[in-house]
Amino acid sequence: MKKIFADAVYWIALINPADQWFERAQIAAVPLGKIQIVTTVEIITETLNFYAESGIRKRDAAARLVRSILLNVDVEVAAATNESFPAGLTLYESRRDKGYSLTDCISMNICRERGISQIFTHDNHFEQEGMTILL
Repeated sequence: MKKIFADAVYWIALINPADQWFERAQIAAVPLGKIQIVTTVEIITETLNFYAESGIRKRDAAARLVRSILLNVDVEVAAATNESFPAGLTLYESRRDKGYSLTDCISMNICRERGISQIFTHDNHFEQEGMTILL
C-alpha cells in the first residue's frame, strides 16, 4: 500500500472549514486510491497546540480528530524516540540556511526512512528536500 506523509497543515485544515486549505485537504487523498497515511507524534502535538486557544469547539474538534487518527488502522503515528529527536536535530543543524523547524526535520527523516516521497502539505521545505507536496 502506498504511504503518504501528513504534515500538521493537513490535519489543521481538516478541522476548520474556514481554513484556506480545507477543501484541498478534503479531496487530496481521493485520486490516490488506497493509501496509508504516516504522521508523527510531533505533528499531532503541533495540531493540538495550534487549536489550544481557538475556543472550545475547535479545541474539541482537534481532540476528536486526534482520537480518530489514533484509532485509524490506515494511519501510522510514528512515535517520538531517543533516535528520532537527535537525528532531527542533526538535520536541523545541517540546514542552517533553511527555515526548517525541528518538527519538519524529524518528519523529513521519517519520510526518508520509510521511502515516502509525497506529503499532504503546502510547506515548500519538503520540496527543497526532493519530496512532492500535495496541497
